[in-house]
Amino acid sequence: MDVYEEAVGYLKSQRVPVQTETEVMEEDVFQEEAESCLLSPLHSESIDFPDTPKFSSPEEMLERRLVVLKRILESEEVYLRELEALLMPMKALRASAGTSQPVLSSQQVQTVFYQVPEIRDMHQSFFSSLKDRLSAHCHIKPGPGEDGQMSYTGFELVVGDVFLKMVNHLGLYGGFIGNYEEAVEVVRKCTQSNPCFRTLAQSMMSNIGSDKTRTKYTFEALLYKPLDRVTKTTLVLLDLLKTTPETHQDYALLQEALRLSHSFLSGVNESSQSKRGVMLSHSVRRKLMRDGFVVDASEGERHMRHLFLYTDLLLCTRFKLATKGKQDQYRFCWYLPLAGLKLRWIADQQHSPDAQLRLHTIRTKMHLLRQQLLQHAQGSKGMTLASRTRKKLEQLELMLLTHSPVYTLELHSPSCKSHTLLFSSLHELEDWREAIHKLTIDNIETVPPDLLTLTNACVKLRMTQQPRLHSTNEVEDELSLCGTLSVAVHSACGLQQPASVYVCVEVDGYDFYDKQTKTHSSVHSFNPLWDQELAFQVDAAQELRLLCVSQSDEYNDAVLGKTCVKLDSKTLKKRWRRQTLNLGQVEVTISLKFSPHPLEPPSASPPLSPVFCVPIEVIAQQEGVLVPHVVRCCVEEVERRGLAEVGIYRISGASNDISTLKAAFNSDLREAVTKLRRAEVNVASGVLKLYFRELPEPLIPTDMFQSLTRSLEIQDVDSRMVSMLSLLQSCPAPNRNTFLYLLHHLQRVSQKQDTNKMTLTNLATIFGPSLLRPPVAGLEYNGSSMDISLELVLQVQVVFNYLQCNNLPEAQTSLPHDTDSEDETTHM
Repeated sequence: MDVYEEAVGYLKSQRVPVQTETEVMEEDVFQEEAESCLLSPLHSESIDFPDTPKFSSPEEMLERRLVVLKRILESEEVYLRELEALLMPMKALRASAGTSQPVLSSQQVQTVFYQVPEIRDMHQSFFSSLKDRLSAHCHIKPGPGEDGQMSYTGFELVVGDVFLKMVNHLGLYGGFIGNYEEAVEVVRKCTQSNPCFRTLAQSMMSNIGSDKTRTKYTFEALLYKPLDRVTKTTLVLLDLLKTTPETHQDYALLQEALRLSHSFLSGVNESSQSKRGVMLSHSVRRKLMRDGFVVDASEGERHMRHLFLYTDLLLCTRFKLATKGKQDQYRFCWYLPLAGLKLRWIADQQHSPDAQLRLHTIRTKMHLLRQQLLQHAQGSKGMTLASRTRKKLEQLELMLLTHSPVYTLELHSPSCKSHTLLFSSLHELEDWREAIHKLTIDNIETVPPDLLTLTNACVKLRMTQQPRLHSTNEVEDELSLCGTLSVAVHSACGLQQPASVYVCVEVDGYDFYDKQTKTHSSVHSFNPLWDQELAFQVDAAQELRLLCVSQSDEYNDAVLGKTCVKLDSKTLKKRWRRQTLNLGQVEVTISLKFSPHPLEPPSASPPLSPVFCVPIEVIAQQEGVLVPHVVRCCVEEVERRGLAEVGIYRISGASNDISTLKAAFNSDLREAVTKLRRAEVNVASGVLKLYFRELPEPLIPTDMFQSLTRSLEIQDVDSRMVSMLSLLQSCPAPNRNTFLYLLHHLQRVSQKQDTNKMTLTNLATIFGPSLLRPPVAGLEYNGSSMDISLELVLQVQVVFNYLQCNNLPEAQTSLPHDTDSEDETTHM
């Protein structure tokens, strides 16, 4: 058997799969790092970590100490798996060294794996000892009615001697570090000259993380792991010492371990005479792909950070403005390799009432400063005041950018490290998600970076110099908008499969007002329909962004497409202009109009526009429709899930659920529709009946009652229907179209009467009293007083006759938005 095949067979016997080929990245590193990204001296203090947290009590400090120890244990477990992955082929390579076709010679095997088994054994002993200590002091005590709870006594947990023992064996790393460059050189030469070894060296696997995710490494990446680990030893001890009270038994032991660790790294640095470039893999170097400012949320706090996306990692930094005469610099916060990185974004996060009040206060102050800025004179004194005002405005806008984001992008690495980024714009979040996702497809872990060199290079490499602040604009663009921008979202087409979809609309400009809103989610369909108007108060707006998002029942939203539209005050008018926008795989049809006017100060909360118990013509005007959204959404939900439901309009849903949905429709249409999608279908039918029952005036105006009852006396069916349809045409447009929309729906329900038992008679009996009422109780009929029973019969007969009509006119659900005869529909 071929020697290489024997080596591969050994690896497979150890359940370590070996792939035949590995794609390599083609990007080149930026020029400066290509020449100078060196294996820097092993400084323990070269990384600027966040400030030490302040603890309110020793108990809180000890609790935090336990968290730190658990993280150290998890990190050790990952490191041991990486060392095992590195050592896995050693036995097979040694066996092949004595054959006629060796993959590596005995000397080369000795060079490549020098001191690695000893380092593995040392860390295995450290890991086992630390795990035993933690297990002894963190035990499960079942409580009544509980599965169990963590119990420990912080001062009794002693681990300092374990760390001190490990640090006393750091000398093992000295030999590894001195041999490292030669080992890497052997790997590179053999990779280039031996195809068999190249396949092995570029496809080594390890189980990493709690979910045992299989991560692929290059040989060079695994060889770098011990170097990366030893440089972090001092930092780990510093973190542990920060959470250990001075009165604790471990404090002196950890101080001594820290001193020894620092002394070891200093000695290595003094003896290091040469540096060499660290490549990601064969012929691959690191390249900056994107950077920008984001909000980093950790442990309940938010911080504005500068994020750098490279070909193989994400680097999070904080910018430190230099004092006079010195250079600006970046401080390291954290980094995540892209190999195996999982992304998850979350929408519809809500601010707490306190946060909303804080944001409103900031916005109000910003608005006042903006007004003062516009009023300052052009003289020298005015310019000085303007400069001060602009500075305050910038500070407030930075605060707003930090505390207003609600979109969450979660980053989860196979090594169990996670970070959360926050965005105020879904469009920006999706840009970052797409860019990161493209680079995570090839699951190969590369050589970890020299963080000091990489972070120092950020000043020269950055493409985004500072957060985008509108307050820094010296002169407003004359084409920017100030007033009310209305966006009517009509429909979408081009979906590859039926989906529940919503459209997110965002505008730019000052943050005095809400700059983003969404339509409600459509029913499952190939062609979503909304006909929903959204309005923005805009100041200095120049761009409109749209995103079409598919919403699943599990909240795993997916962006189907996005686009940007330039807003030009010269082309936007007070009349609607219809446009069809291409968002990638889907097209969305919208209409725009703009009304310029001075803006009022921002309000603490948008005024509520209740839907129930309000005349239908008022609702239609507020929503810019002919059929209210509450009617359309309930009808869509019944037709989606309830046509086969027995007694769909006869059996009512839970009254509490109906009341909850009523309150939701009165406050937030989007939230109401989301709840409607999850409610029992009988609750949806109950909300629809309640809406018509609570109208101040019935859907069919009361002054038509006598005319309709007289039409019932016409014996000829066709003549009677012509008379009733003629009367219907005299109704106000919202009443007429809503009534027709409901009639068509009830006819579709009755078509399933064999299943749902809802005949036209049953439906007329249920809806008749809600849709039609006499103007005065006991109104005379044919010269005699009308009792309640006769009134009910007439209400049912009117609705029944309409339901029997086979040629009912179609209902218009919304007003035409392309009313400007000079404008034509445009495709963008």
